[in-house]
Amino acid sequence: MSRSRRATLRRVGLLVLASNVALVLAKGTVWWYTGSLAVQSEAVNSLADSVYSVVTVGGLYLTTQPPDFEHPHGHERIEPFVSLFVALGVFAAGIGVLYQAGRTVLSGNVSVTRNLAAVAVLAGTVVVKYGLYRYVDAIGREHGSPALRATAADNRADVLTASAALAGVVGATLGFPLLDPIAAFVVAFGILYTGVEIVQDNVDYLVGRAPPEDLRKRIVRRALSHPDVEGAHDVIAHYVGPEIDVSLHIEVEGDRTLREAHDIETAVIQSIQALPEVDDVFVHVDPRELGEWKADDEVDRLVQPGDESNR
Repeated sequence: MSRSRRATLRRVGLLVLASNVALVLAKGTVWWYTGSLAVQSEAVNSLADSVYSVVTVGGLYLTTQPPDFEHPHGHERIEPFVSLFVALGVFAAGIGVLYQAGRTVLSGNVSVTRNLAAVAVLAGTVVVKYGLYRYVDAIGREHGSPALRATAADNRADVLTASAALAGVVGATLGFPLLDPIAAFVVAFGILYTGVEIVQDNVDYLVGRAPPEDLRKRIVRRALSHPDVEGAHDVIAHYVGPEIDVSLHIEVEGDRTLREAHDIETAVIQSIQALPEVDDVFVHVDPRELGEWKADDEVDRLVQPGDESNR
């Protein structure tokens, strides 16, 4: 992992943490003075965001550590676990808000203090969270960081839930107090949905899901682009943490010297490893005379002509 990537991930984590703490203080203060349930639910949401932001910062510090003797491939595989912890925090916040809103509605004690401060803090939340979502999502995609993408997904949901809370407060201020707890319900379900999204995304990293077909095409085509490679089979690409490991057999003519076979193998490995998503590549060379060349329908499908942009 480059030093610039390490510094960038840590900087983004600290920025998200600072933003969430500031929002907790702002929302908590406004809720204290207005008693708005929607603002309270948003304050709880931001408090949960702050807690998982601390974990994210710690996780990003660990995952950006350089390789060592016990972790020769680095520490990037910690990131999906960090993301799942984020999901746990998101679920806890959603359940808490849902419980509080349900209890308030069932008690019949729905009261709202009309105050422009509630409108202002929620409108400010929408602006801040949208800016964080766009920035963190761009950095997460650029650097292939599951933890940052999980954080971006949470910020995206926060834009929607803060908007719902804002609508509830405005509606209550206009004389419809029931809109306030209804908005809190919307906030709760938005939070829970985000938690489900984060879990789905990161479980794939942990169970070794295959990468998208577009990337598999590029892997196979890079292997076959070498002039001495006649074919490929048994191509396996799967996630190990946020990175991809690849293994494949390449088919070459059997009259190559050992040094030539080694050079072909090395060139194929380097070509595939040049893809930013790929970590380790394992190549087995099959000479024609051993009878190990075989048809591979999946390889044939991936190299069908018509989309040369994937090379």
